[in-house]
Amino acid sequence: MDSKDMQVIGLCRFSYPAQGGFQVEHDSDAARMAYLWSSERMEERFRTFQSFTLPAMRAQTDPDFTFLIVIGDQMPKVYKDRLRDLLGNFPQAVLQEHAPGPHRQVMKDAINSVRQNRPAPSLQFRMDDDDAVSVRYVECLREAAQDLRQLLRKNRHVAIDFNQGWIARPGPDGLMVKRTVEPLWTAGLAISVKPAAQNTIMNFGHSKLARHMPVVSFTGEDMFLRGHNDHNDSRQKKRGVRQFDLAPITPDEAEFFRLNYNIDVDTVRALYA
Repeated sequence: MDSKDMQVIGLCRFSYPAQGGFQVEHDSDAARMAYLWSSERMEERFRTFQSFTLPAMRAQTDPDFTFLIVIGDQMPKVYKDRLRDLLGNFPQAVLQEHAPGPHRQVMKDAINSVRQNRPAPSLQFRMDDDDAVSVRYVECLREAAQDLRQLLRKNRHVAIDFNQGWIARPGPDGLMVKRTVEPLWTAGLAISVKPAAQNTIMNFGHSKLARHMPVVSFTGEDMFLRGHNDHNDSRQKKRGVRQFDLAPITPDEAEFFRLNYNIDVDTVRALYA
């Protein structure tokens, strides 16, 4: 079993109106769609997707991956067209439209629909539309899987947790940032899935993966970036919202972001001006 034979699949939910899966729920599909697709929120999501998520995925040092973006089938056409334009000349991108449905089941079906018939496990990761991964993420994920090939052979699922990265808040002044080490945060987290297994990374709560499978953590290289903004799902709650002490990005850090995440601070400023 060679990691080169493993299909790497990344899932990004772009304001998909799932039934469940949100920390703050809504009374109906219509209410959820009205919230998710409000003009203010969508402008924010497009900015982070355009300045964080896409640049990093386009610049992967290992281009052999599938990047699946799931949207609602009733998303306004203006946003669908805008998203398709952003995904132009990005051959790894697959855009799927789905009706509102049970969150885990819809995502499971979406991921399995792009899985190829390979004898090796698939490597699956997930991210929101305001997250990013290192430009070496796919490369490092394959390296980790190769190092763990005996463990992957013995288990239906194995979690590979790149737990070191950054929190970043974009704005007209650029970025406010903080380096962090956090276990089982979604943007740096992946699982291997044996060919016969149907459950995907979306069938498990990320913070509880160790209840279901071996978890191997990798520290020492910044691999994820978690977006921090007023429209984060968790920040809609009235209580218990975790606060982070962010600081203005330094010139050295800005250069690091450019090299490691393909994120340009000047582009962020321009998008938020």
